[in-house]
Amino acid sequence: MTTNADFKARLTAREPLVGAFIKTPHPIIIEVMARAGFDFLVVDAEHAPFDRGSIDTMVMAGRALGCPIVVRVPVATPDWVLSVLDAGAAGVMVPHVETVHQAEALAKSVAYGPGGRGFAGTTRAAEYAGRPLAEHLGKARNELALICQIEDPDGVVNHAGIAAVEGVDALFIGRADLAVSHGLDNFFAPEVADMTRRILAVEGAATGLYCAPSEDLQGHRNAGGSFFVVGSEHTLMQGGGAALTSAFRQSFAP
Repeated sequence: MTTNADFKARLTAREPLVGAFIKTPHPIIIEVMARAGFDFLVVDAEHAPFDRGSIDTMVMAGRALGCPIVVRVPVATPDWVLSVLDAGAAGVMVPHVETVHQAEALAKSVAYGPGGRGFAGTTRAAEYAGRPLAEHLGKARNELALICQIEDPDGVVNHAGIAAVEGVDALFIGRADLAVSHGLDNFFAPEVADMTRRILAVEGAATGLYCAPSEDLQGHRNAGGSFFVVGSEHTLMQGGGAALTSAFRQSFAP
């Protein structure tokens, strides 16, 4: 089984998985973070300066290290989705999925077939023509996870229907956007916590969310969540650095 197929199998089986966002467009970051033992990493092309070339090198580094790379696209346009899939990513995370119709269109866009993903047999995903056409068609969908973000009022209303769409593998809760879209300024607000618990418990797809490095994950796991994106390389570097400098100053305080 390939690294990507193994990731999708574990994701859809709702095994507990931990990952982190990647905000820096350089493959060395993937090398360093992969050595930390994460189950997957999410390249954040929505909120960080990634283009097709930098995404390609990030995915290449992940595949070389056996670390699944999910790419959060800024928008779910055909060019963005196709470039991520051809690069050989283990998953595509799509922000602001609000309706069943949108989820159905996304599921079609990541699969081969009428109206779906365009075929090229010389990509990294197809092992640079190392796979015959029939073999690649047979394996490709099992090597790609479609993750829909729920972070808007309509997404909350429609989350069960979105999870039930064939081809949607997981729902990812964006609590910050969920709070802001409901007129709140705290993603730990009781209203957000209630929506989060309901979405995490949905049937038909795996569920997960972003958490701060200091947050207790057990409650989310008990609610039904199984994959957790905990911080980013930025928060982990700042947190580790702050702990070191604080301990240093305390040790040498007058």
